[in-house]
Parts: sequence; C-alpha cells; structure tokens
Amino acid sequence: MARNGKKQAAKSVETLKHDEAKRKNIPTAEFQSVLEKEQQDPRKVFYPRNRDLDPQLVWRGKDEQDWSDLVVQAPPLYIQEKVHPKVLIDDLLRVTKEREHKGGEITPDLFADFNGIPKGADKTEFYQHDQNWSNRMILGDSLQVMASLAEREGLRGKVQCIYFDPPYGIRFNSNFQWSTTSRDVKDGSATQITREPEQVKAFRDTWRDGIHSYLTYLRDRLTVAKDLLTDSGSIFVQIGDENVHRVRSVMDEVFGDKNCVVLISVTKTSSASTDLLPGVNDFILWYAKDRNLVKYRQPYLTKRVGGDGGGQYRSVEGVDGRRRALTEEEKFRPSSITGRVFRYDNMTSQRPPGDFPVSIFGRSIRPKRGYWKTGEPGVARLQKANRLALLGDTLSYVRYLNDFPVFPLTNVWDDTVTSGFGDPKVYVVQTLSLIVERCLLMATDPGDLVLDPTCGSGTTATVAEQWGRRWITIDTSRVALALARARIMGARYPFYLLADTREGQLKEGEITRAAPSTKLVHGDLRHGFVYERVPHVTLKSIANNAEIDVIWERWQTKLEPWRTRLNAALKKQWHEWEIPHEADKAWPETAKKLHAEWWEARIARQQEIDASIAAKAEFEYLYDKPYTDNKKVRVAGPFTVESLSPHRILGVDENDELIDGLEDHGAEYGAKKSFPEMILENLKIAGVQQAHKEDRITFTSLSPWPGDLVCAEGRYMEGETERRAAVFIGPEFGTVLRADLVAAAREAGDASFDVLIACAFNYEAHTTEFNKLGRIPVLKARMNADLHMADDLKTTSKGNLFVIFGEPDIDLIQEKDGRLRVKVKGVDVFKPQTGEVISDNADGIACWFIDTDYNEESFFVRHAYFLGANDPYGALKTTLKAEIDPEAWATLNSDTSRSFDKPKSGRIAVKVINHLGDEVMKVFRV
Repeated sequence: MARNGKKQAAKSVETLKHDEAKRKNIPTAEFQSVLEKEQQDPRKVFYPRNRDLDPQLVWRGKDEQDWSDLVVQAPPLYIQEKVHPKVLIDDLLRVTKEREHKGGEITPDLFADFNGIPKGADKTEFYQHDQNWSNRMILGDSLQVMASLAEREGLRGKVQCIYFDPPYGIRFNSNFQWSTTSRDVKDGSATQITREPEQVKAFRDTWRDGIHSYLTYLRDRLTVAKDLLTDSGSIFVQIGDENVHRVRSVMDEVFGDKNCVVLISVTKTSSASTDLLPGVNDFILWYAKDRNLVKYRQPYLTKRVGGDGGGQYRSVEGVDGRRRALTEEEKFRPSSITGRVFRYDNMTSQRPPGDFPVSIFGRSIRPKRGYWKTGEPGVARLQKANRLALLGDTLSYVRYLNDFPVFPLTNVWDDTVTSGFGDPKVYVVQTLSLIVERCLLMATDPGDLVLDPTCGSGTTATVAEQWGRRWITIDTSRVALALARARIMGARYPFYLLADTREGQLKEGEITRAAPSTKLVHGDLRHGFVYERVPHVTLKSIANNAEIDVIWERWQTKLEPWRTRLNAALKKQWHEWEIPHEADKAWPETAKKLHAEWWEARIARQQEIDASIAAKAEFEYLYDKPYTDNKKVRVAGPFTVESLSPHRILGVDENDELIDGLEDHGAEYGAKKSFPEMILENLKIAGVQQAHKEDRITFTSLSPWPGDLVCAEGRYMEGETERRAAVFIGPEFGTVLRADLVAAAREAGDASFDVLIACAFNYEAHTTEFNKLGRIPVLKARMNADLHMADDLKTTSKGNLFVIFGEPDIDLIQEKDGRLRVKVKGVDVFKPQTGEVISDNADGIACWFIDTDYNEESFFVRHAYFLGANDPYGALKTTLKAEIDPEAWATLNSDTSRSFDKPKSGRIAVKVINHLGDEVMKVFRV
C-alpha cells in the first residue's frame, strides 16, 4: 500500500531582479576621503517659484520666500551598508545542512557582483558609471536627498510614484518614535524627547512659526518631488482632517488644480472618543504630474450578495432555468445559494436605435420611454440567450453576478480598518499596507520606481518590494530606518509568476486555453506578472455575438421536433416558454421521455450559448491577484543603507572671511550668527546628552577660547567638583577624522583642561575606539541636523542637539578549528558625573551586523542578528521550517555570532545599533 505522507519538496528561496534598471555609482562612507573636492561640496539646485498664482493660500513668510527661487543644497549621498537578505537565508541553509552532516553547499557570493560596474571602469570614478540597481534606504532630510537624486544621479523625471505621509499637524511627539522598543509616545513627555542626531525640525515642537513653517516645509518638498516624477507619474499625500484643506491648496499651487485626480477617504478607526461628531477618516490627495498622461490601472473589489457591489442582486436562477427571489437565509448566508444570482436591469436608454415592438411570451412590448439599448438583431440574440424577462409591462435585462463579479473601487475606502488588523504594528504612525498597496497598484507597473520621503516603519518600501517595484525611502529618523531595515530584511513575499518566463507562458496558455507562446523569454520584470482576470460580459457583447444565432439554429433542429411530438402526445399547443419544468405524474411514459429529452437539450443549448458569451466577452485584469508559485519563497532583493553628507557650502568673501551658508535660508538670522557662534549658543543651553537621560552635561558657563582647534571653554559640575571642558567644533561641511581628535585632545591637555568634548555632524568609523589621550577623556557628541536649519530653529533645552554614545564592547572568539565567532556585550558609555566608563548590556542593542570579510571599501551585511523582542523573521520561519532547522533560526536572536572562516582581507567589521537608532562600528584585524 502506498504511503500518503510524501516528503514535501524543498522550497527554493528567490529574489526579484531588476536587470535592466541601473543606478549611478556613488561613494561608500569608506571612500568619502578620496572623493574629489567638487563632488564633496553640495550643489545648489534652483526651483523657480510661480508668482502668478490666483487664487492661492497665503501664510506668514511666503511673500519673502517668493522673492527668489527655491534654492536647495544637494550634497552627495554615501553608502553605509550593502544588504542582500538572500545571503543571510543562504547562510542559515548552509548551517542546517552542515548540522545534518550533508556538508554545507558552497553558495555563490552574491556580494561579488553587487555593484556590477563595467569592466575596466575605475570604481572610484563616482557618478560616472551605471551599476546594478539596488533599492535604497537613505538617512537624511528628504528635501536635500531628493535634490541630490535629481541633480547628481539623473533621477529627474524617472520616479513613477511618490507616496508622502507627512506629519498630520504641528505637534511633534505624536509623529515620531523615540525608540524601537516602544510605540507609546505622549505629547509633551520630557522623557520621550528625541535624541536622534538626524531628526529634523519637522518632527520637533520647535517650529518657530507653527502652521506657517509646516506649509513652507510641505511646499518645498512637494516642489522638489514634482521634479522627480515622470510625465505619467503620480503623488499620493496622506493627511488628516486637521490640515487636508490647507495641503490641497498647496498642492494646487505646486501641481496645478487641473492635475488633481481625486481626494480619497480612508477609514483609520472604527470608533473615536469625542464630545462631538467623531472623525474616523484620513485622506489621500492624489495628484498627477500631468493628468492627461497619468498611468492608471483600475482596481476592483469583489461583489458580495447583499453587500458591496451586490446589493441589487436579489434573485437566483436554477440549473433548469427557473427563476425566483432569494430567501432571507440565502441573503444572510450567500454560501448556501445554488444557482446563478442575478438582477433585473434597465433595457432602455435615451438614444436610438431601439424603437420597435419586442414579441416575448406571447406579448408585444414597446419601450415606455426612450429606446431599446440595442437594435432588432441584438434584442433577438438577447432573447435567444435567455437574457430578457418581463416584469409586468416592463422588459428587463437579466444581469448575472458572475457576468462581472467585481466592481470598480471608488474614492471611499471604508474597508481599510478591518484589513489593517493583520499588519504588525511597529511604528507610531505606521501606514496600513492596504492603503499604500492600492495606491501603488493603481499608478505603477512592476519595475517602476517608487519613492517615499517619510519612511516611517518602511511600509511603502515593503509594499513596493512585494509587488516588484523598485524603491527609494528616506527618513530623518535613525529609529525609523532601524525598524524599516529589520522589517525588510526578514520579510517573506509570495513568488509571483513572471509573464516573461517559461512558467509564465505556460500559465498564460492555461488561462486563455490557447497554445503557450514560444517567444524567447528573459525574465524581464517590466513585462509584469501573470494576473487573474474576470469576464466582463455586457449587454452589447451579447447583442453583437453572431455565434448565438448559429448555436440557436443548430439546436432548433433537435428541439422543435421534440416539442412537436410532445404537444401531439399531450394534445397541447405549447410554445417553448410554456413547457413546464416538471412532468405531470399522469402523463404517459412516452410524453415523460420526450419532456425529459427536450429539457436536457434545452439546458445543453443554454450552456453552449453561455460558454460562447463567456468566450467572446472581454476581461479585466486583477492587478492585485497575480498567480503564485508556491514551491518558491521570495525575500527582499539587494538594498543599500545610505546617508547624506553633513556638508554645507561655506563661501569666502574678498577678505578671505567665511560667508555663513545660513544666509541662503534665513538672511536675517545668518547675518547675526556665524556657524560656531550658533553651535556654542545651542550647546550652552542644550548641554550634552548621553545615552541615559540623567547623564546630561549642563554647562554653568561657556565662553570662547583662542585655540587652534579648541574654540570654547565650558564648565560643569561633577559632583562637588567643577570641571573644565575643552570644546572642539568639527567642520560645518566635513567629517571629523581620528587625526583631528588626537590634535584637539593634545591641545586640550597642553591647556590643562579636564576633558575634551568634540561636536560634529559625522565621525569616521575609525574614531569609534578613540576615547582617551593620556589623562584627557574624549567625548564625541554628534550634532543634530536641526542645527543646519537656523531659519526655523528656536534655541531650546528640550531637544537633544548634542548626543554622546560610546564604542561597542565586543569579544572576538577563536574556535579550535580556526574559525571565528563574535560576541557583543553591549555599548560603552562615558558617565561624566563619575568620570567612569559604564556599559549597557546586550539588552540595549536592537540589532548588530558583521561583515566577515571587510575590504575597507564597503560594509556588506553578511551576518545579521536581532536582539529585540520583535522577530522580523517570524513569517520566514514558518514558511522555511522544513528547510532551516530551529537551531539555525535561533542564532539570529543571539549576542554571539555563528562561526565563520577567517577572512581573506584579514579584517572584519562589526556594526552595532541600539534601540535609539544610534550606530557604532568597530574594525578588527584577524
């Protein structure tokens, strides 16, 4: 006896490839120092203002802004990490096979061709060559990032869709998340003020002009976003009821009111507590770059009996053709219905040609008003197809539910709350996947480029990845990018059948009942997927179907003789519509047999006509329902994690004096304060924040100091003792090197300071381990990017503008077989109150990565470990439980790495990210 339990075929792990798409070769963080001077400096990008708008929304400061063009600094972008999620899964598969004594297969090095730079090209000739496409996650202000993408990388006019979910109001805390461990954020809570260096002004409660600053923020970003869109492109802006009217006015100004496609209402909650009428909706403003050229794919919803799209379908037709109304139970439980559900529809219109009598059921019927929807041949075919019914004196068209079992989605989306219950909530203002999914499916095709200026938890990137779109996502929050990176690295996606593959051709042939295409295939994602489709039977398609006449005449040669003989046997003169469905018990056997044969042929004729109608009907693609290959599981394709250079242009006047770049954005403010003066003013009030809230250095005094590198003397209390701190401010448009810190610490020691506090926007990776020079402790404070925005920034002690975090505490373990392991113990933090270095344990770490063969050119994430409570690999574990054993999965949630071979490069690099999104990296020679 054969066994029922066959071993299930192993699933293969795949990714989608955008082989035809390219991106510019941009520098990694390691190559920043070799970038040419003109490439390091930000470029100014000018966007002209439209001064002739009428009507327009006016806010404080807008007139002054409109005196000149919008000028945006476009600094270069630097790659911090290169991530290929399939590499991580392949490594787990290898570990499982080794444990099963099969010997791990040698997996190809997917990072080897990550860039795909042409042979013979110099890899340090940045912005000169095209390389393989990889999706992008960028840390920085979206205004500058978008300008950089347009100006430096040639993406102007290349983005098909932008999904923009800006903050809903002016309040700060309700729109950002301060840690990966908590979504509970309270307005005004001092314990939950952000400490992220890159968190920009838009998410702080320090907007100098409230709603006026907010509208400026939006208009500038919408202006730059429009420049990136293709002519057929779309932008979707999600906004709450608090500002939807203002934002629509701004979008009318930027895109033109004629390019407003529609305002979409989405239900965000099923109930709301309020003293007045509850508001349960958010809104999505859909604008096109050019409404006449916009790309659009119609989305559909399934009709439900008694529900959406199917409320008018109240009748059912049995197999034998008998029609009746649905019972109350059938309306309540549509699954209990047997037969074809239908509705009676109007047969008349206001236009010719149909002004003639129709003979039906022995009566002659004319249209009461207007005309029949089709001519005499068409009406005859409708009658032969059993598509006409007589209700009193009114002729009606019979429309079956499965003629078109879907209905077009409108601009009221009231099903988004129910569908959102399945979304794992990881971010405080996380957008529901269904909302983003519908927008992308309406406005893009596979292979198109999607951009999200406010990444949040990475919903847009996740949805774009699922549906085969390329993506770029931007955020100013390290917490947001930490969550998004983990979400995408561990995501599992269905493997949709590509139309441009042999499997896709075979499926297409199966659906269309035609011979599969023999065209050469290339696996080009831009050809799309193989989609489910639904028939779209219309009155017109039936009326024009001449094959119905042929089928009718052929069957009449059988049906008419049987009808004649049945009438003779029963001495009746029945017309076809008068023959009863059931034979009378008193009938002779001959009549019963004739009756049964006639009805069998009658039903067969109807089935053949219905099949012809279905075959001749047009169909609609369901773009949200591609066919899947269940033998394959898909993970995200390669992506890079990037950041903006913290550069700002400083000009030099005729006296070789620096001209402060702040004047570009706020002339009045910039004229009053130089860059060092602005930094010192904020440093004096804000102090320096360490990882723990209570460990803030608060200055009792801060005064200028005439040194070469040390520019200020600060005093603060350490217990009962006053300490003198030397303050070193890094360049406004550069990165602080280890050599800079050594020189500044030596100068501080010569001047008898107690400690050196360095303030910079960015530090090179090799400064991580430099914490002390002789007796002088070195505190490295990262400056918040808010300090780049002096035009709107208020000096305040609430924001953490200067933040210190220390080096990771890491052990390198050598195994007996010569292989290596890494153990992460925590992150060291200097505590100024006691002068000691304390260490957070591994609980303070959200995730950590290893490049097990660090070449000092790029950081490749070859091992990834997640120590937080949320498991990003949950879905993949379930899908690949047969291929990867539990022990291998368990290694992902560990402070100790899996073993690996000694690298050929002689170096490994370890990057540690805490729950606040801060990153530190340490390089080991092995």
